[in-house]
Amino acid sequence: MGTDYVHGYTPAETRRLADQAQTLADLLHDGTSYPAGSRVLEAGCGVGAQTMQLVTRSPGIDLVSVDISEESLAQAKARVAATAPDARVDWRHADLHDLADEQFDHVFLCFVLEHLPNPHHALTRLRRHLKPGGTITVIEGDHGSAFFHPRSTAAQAVIDCLVNLQAEAGGDALIGRRLQPLLEKAGYDDARARPCTVYADETLPHLVDGFTRKTFIAMVESVRERAVAAGMRTPAEWAAGIRDLEKSAESGGTFHYTFFKATGRT
Repeated sequence: MGTDYVHGYTPAETRRLADQAQTLADLLHDGTSYPAGSRVLEAGCGVGAQTMQLVTRSPGIDLVSVDISEESLAQAKARVAATAPDARVDWRHADLHDLADEQFDHVFLCFVLEHLPNPHHALTRLRRHLKPGGTITVIEGDHGSAFFHPRSTAAQAVIDCLVNLQAEAGGDALIGRRLQPLLEKAGYDDARARPCTVYADETLPHLVDGFTRKTFIAMVESVRERAVAAGMRTPAEWAAGIRDLEKSAESGGTFHYTFFKATGRT
């Protein structure tokens, strides 16, 4: 269940993921908690940014966190050990196909399906690992939901570069809008999705800094080298697009984005 992680495995990307998780914790994890003793699979834990939310919001769970990147997994281990040393986490450097016949009470995925070439297959595979009555929670963004003031075709063009590069890598940066039908098609019962909207302007400085600048603009910037190398933008066009996008984080600017959170059960 491999993936080409379009944002790259860099220190800057690690910081972005941590900033994103902290800024959006209450928005994305609202309503998600598991009883102590539950066996929970975190599929695609990355650098542990979301793992921290799982172990702190659901103390006492037995968490199995899996990732295909050994480097990311090492960072996740260190992050949890430093902040939540009593958390029970079984770290696995593996593809999800390596889980054999293990069973879990709950499965959690956040920002994983967008990078997979066949999300339907992934969800179908994961359903086999859920006990009867078990639940799955999936969180994804949708870059098509990003709109901002001042409007700018140059800024939209650099966002489109990210969307197109992710598609070329086999992923889908617009996957949030189709989570409910994906879960339904994969055989989950009671498949439901809801929007989780972020809006930031100068009256919400924590979101302007934590989301507009450190999460979204940083995410777009992470593909600059790929976009320029692919001839999608010249260096000057890229810089102009980022400058315009940054205006949405300045006085008088606004930024809107929607995540989608979907759940289902067996």
